[in-house]
Amino acid sequence: MRGVIQGMRRLGRPPLHALPVAQARAAYEAGAGVLELPPAPLAQVQDLHIPARDGAALPARLYVPGAQDGQPLLLFLHGGGFTIGSIATHDLLCRALAHQAGCRVLSLGYRLAPEHRFPTAFEDSWDALQWLAAHAGTLGADATRLAVSGDSAGGTLAAACAIAARDAGLALRLQLLIYPGTGAHQDTDSHRRFGPADMVIGSAAIDWFFDHYIAPGAAREDWRFAPLLAPDLDGVAPAWVALAECDPLVDEGIAYADRLRLAGVPVDLDIYRGVTHEFIKMGRAVPEARQFQRDAARALRGAFGLD
Repeated sequence: MRGVIQGMRRLGRPPLHALPVAQARAAYEAGAGVLELPPAPLAQVQDLHIPARDGAALPARLYVPGAQDGQPLLLFLHGGGFTIGSIATHDLLCRALAHQAGCRVLSLGYRLAPEHRFPTAFEDSWDALQWLAAHAGTLGADATRLAVSGDSAGGTLAAACAIAARDAGLALRLQLLIYPGTGAHQDTDSHRRFGPADMVIGSAAIDWFFDHYIAPGAAREDWRFAPLLAPDLDGVAPAWVALAECDPLVDEGIAYADRLRLAGVPVDLDIYRGVTHEFIKMGRAVPEARQFQRDAARALRGAFGLD
């Protein structure tokens, strides 16, 4: 992990938060697959669109590991601070999850800030999950075996969708949360320890993302942005939480797992030692990324009854 960070520094490229948004998106996409493993073999990959509540057609990509119908279905929500990231930046990860878990994966291109500020990303994600519950059969999937996942900001959205699903009576088999942001304010010990460091993500980048996405103050205490502040978590879907040890977000991820446990929700928590934010997309360089993929696939297979 140290070697990866040193290599990033040697490139001498400006940090994403020092760029205009369009350039930051392009730079993130250009570098997204550099350290990832080759694409996993799949039976089919299909691009489609999903309707949002305001009539927008949201891009999505369906990853199909086998020809048989009736496979479980995972909604995946990419990271990127609600501001960058796309289906393309997480394409190889979604292929790997579909291949190793044996489930269909649908990756959603929810709308980004600053063009679309809070709560649009949540609303797009929740609209997509409800649409999948109603139309899974048209995608060759089993509507009774649904799960939701995401990394970083996508983990925030996945956690919020699990709460909304509980409130709507929509049963999910699993919420698979990958270093999610769950707090309203970046004031934990891990933010103080790792935020100022020149690593993969730091305080300046987090501030840049959130300033684009949501107004400061009370708005940030909405549970759709900060699931840790949800009034109650009783009855939400079982959770598998994957965290990076050297990540500003690690403490709030642990805090969310603790709150879920206190609410009686089954929780598995894995903290991958010695790695930073974004490690899951570094399989060529970081063994923990490959271990994460195996662990996540095992959690999905268990939740879907595929073992």
